[in-house]
Amino acid sequence: MLMSGNGEAVTRAAEARSGEGSASALSRGVVILFAVACGAAVANVYFSQPLLVTMGHDLAMSPALVGSVVTLTHVGYGLGLFFLVPLGDVADRRRLVVAQLLLLVMALAVVATARTAVILLAGMAATGLLAVVTQTLVAFAASLAPPAGRGRVVGLVTSGVVIGILLARTASGLVADLAGWRSVYLASASLTALLALVLYRVLPRHSGAPPTTPHYGQLLRSTITLFARERLLRLRALFGLLVFAAFSTLWSSVALPLSEAPYFLSHSAIGSLGLIGVAGALAATVAGRLNDRGLSRRTTGIALALLAASWLPLAFARSSLWALAVGVILLDLAVQSVHVTNQTLIYALRPDAGSRLIGGYMVFYSIGSATGAIAATSLYTVAGWSAVCALGAAFSCLGLVLWASTRHSTPDPAAKVTSHSEA
Repeated sequence: MLMSGNGEAVTRAAEARSGEGSASALSRGVVILFAVACGAAVANVYFSQPLLVTMGHDLAMSPALVGSVVTLTHVGYGLGLFFLVPLGDVADRRRLVVAQLLLLVMALAVVATARTAVILLAGMAATGLLAVVTQTLVAFAASLAPPAGRGRVVGLVTSGVVIGILLARTASGLVADLAGWRSVYLASASLTALLALVLYRVLPRHSGAPPTTPHYGQLLRSTITLFARERLLRLRALFGLLVFAAFSTLWSSVALPLSEAPYFLSHSAIGSLGLIGVAGALAATVAGRLNDRGLSRRTTGIALALLAASWLPLAFARSSLWALAVGVILLDLAVQSVHVTNQTLIYALRPDAGSRLIGGYMVFYSIGSATGAIAATSLYTVAGWSAVCALGAAFSCLGLVLWASTRHSTPDPAAKVTSHSEA
């Protein structure tokens, strides 16, 4: 058994934490605060995308080195998911969140003041590493929510993540046009410091640690063990990898055709495309409610079909901004529906290991995001926008095929806590 000596005690402690917190601490205002903090933290991973050319010119970086800014940020994020997020299962999550936010302020200050490419890249890697506080917050919110309403809470918090990801480009492009790229990271450092103070005062106080705490090495090994034992976790992680590979295929490369003929759009204009994608945040809340009703399997299939279909209008983006807008809305609706459903289902597997489950799942998200970014930008250089759309469609169709071939063989744990489970 996974940590057999203390597994039952950990479960009882986690259930006690959830029961107490959900009743007294998880008001709608607190959920919104979780969502705001998640959005602000995760935005730091995406601020650089509209700014790469400007950064490269400022620090005399080669195109290849400029491209590594995004890659290193995602690598740092992936490492943080594995090495930092699991700590939420054994540490006081309130203290852990505040500590990570304060360290994130320092990393952002390094980026904002970098005078060499080496310092910039180190700061970006550290920023990605510490931005995983987003997932600590998601697991924290899920642990405080009652099981019957967990999908709704995860959906609301994830809507903050969606808005943070999409508006990051809008905000960074606008601020960079007004005051330079460094001001983007200075502003983010200030906001992060403010959020650390507010969360320190507002988040519920409790010990959080189980009676018998596993060593750090055991904690990390148990994350791998969870993947070995839980088929649903492996399946949902693959869904996450594929949908975020498709998501990153679009968002890491769409600035390239928009900055060329016939559009020649500015940083802020390109970033404003994220405003259209905020419709995906609506899907996050709706998908959470559908999951609470036991409709997660059907929601996943419909969302993956929409994801595959979104690449048809996106293929016409070079000649029609309306087609681009339709494709962006469909893609973001689909990706966030699958993402919320994934997180709600895997947390239900083992609430006592919620941080490890979500952290491990998000490693696949990070792999998918990095794969999509690298493949899309490289492919655009040699084959153009049509090839990028073909790549995104391939990732999407793989996800749909995976769903079709496994939809009857893996039960949804959410169906056990609702009276409306699917047949």
